[in-house]
Amino acid sequence: MGVTPSGPTHATHEPRPIKRLGDFTLSDLRSVSLILQGESVIDWRRLDLASEEEARHFLATQEFDLTRAFDRERVETIKRGAVDYLQRHVGYPIPRQVAELATLDLLRLASGKDGPRQLAACVILKAMHIIHHVEARELQYSLALSDQDLFRLIEERVYRLVGQMLAEGLPITEFVGGRKRKDSIYTKLLSKREAHSSAVYDKQRFRIVTRTRQDILPVLLYLTQNLFPFNYVVPGESINTIFHFRSFCDQNPHLHALARKLSVGDEFTPSDNRFSAQDYRTIHFVVDVPVRVPDSILATAATEQRKLGPVVFGLCEFQMADSETDEANEKGDASHENYKERQRLAVMRRLELGQVRKPRKSLRPRD
Repeated sequence: MGVTPSGPTHATHEPRPIKRLGDFTLSDLRSVSLILQGESVIDWRRLDLASEEEARHFLATQEFDLTRAFDRERVETIKRGAVDYLQRHVGYPIPRQVAELATLDLLRLASGKDGPRQLAACVILKAMHIIHHVEARELQYSLALSDQDLFRLIEERVYRLVGQMLAEGLPITEFVGGRKRKDSIYTKLLSKREAHSSAVYDKQRFRIVTRTRQDILPVLLYLTQNLFPFNYVVPGESINTIFHFRSFCDQNPHLHALARKLSVGDEFTPSDNRFSAQDYRTIHFVVDVPVRVPDSILATAATEQRKLGPVVFGLCEFQMADSETDEANEKGDASHENYKERQRLAVMRRLELGQVRKPRKSLRPRD
């Protein structure tokens, strides 16, 4: 039985208020640590959602509105697909009482301490995460939705939320959003040997500057709770050269107690960008932001494709810094002007001389 989508083009939920560091839960700290360290939620073994309300809000950040029959059916279809895949293709033993749970109950079970059943719930949710992502891409390819249309939908989400943040007096001193110009894309592709157009993650980017370094984690958490779910941060694309995460937590008694329950390192997550200056400091991550497709666009897809709705994803780059760090980044070798000049010179060298190849290691044994 098909369900016709209707209603607004984003999931309806009230933004959560910003939290102070002393109000962070284990789930909050786990979420921001995943982003700062560039990890994958697939490697997790536990959620930490404290209530059904939190579980509903977690789904709402993924643009699923459980007050709508179309969304409820879609979520449960993803769950059934995950259970079928795990049992049929992987041969994973899922207890029947877990396989039959609704998704909200799975989220709560995955946050509990019920041994094998808790682990089975986590396994199902991981498979759901992947299936939803893959099928949303399939939906996107079948729609009359250009990159520019998708960028506009994401900007509407971001600007609406940032407007609320500024109106509420959240500790933000600067916000800049924009799309990467084609000249900048050409320069990036020409200056990096491994770059190709499908791997340009910053065609759309947003930059946020907080008042102080202590404000970074609360603002980052606010974004994960109201704009993008932490589980769709792209693994391996995070940079954190502003603070050592474990040491930062240890300076706050409340965060220190929570961090003891997590496996978090104390190293920077460095950048491999050879054009960045040694003293440049930033927090940078890439997110596949979920976007609800407008009904008018979803209606252009074939019936089978509409069943994959109503969510697609768009890659965005986010940069964060505090005011003091941001000011320091605009001086000397770390300035954006010097960064672009290093890129420009690299493009000229490559176009004239080609890429300098690293010598291959010999496989012959030494005498």
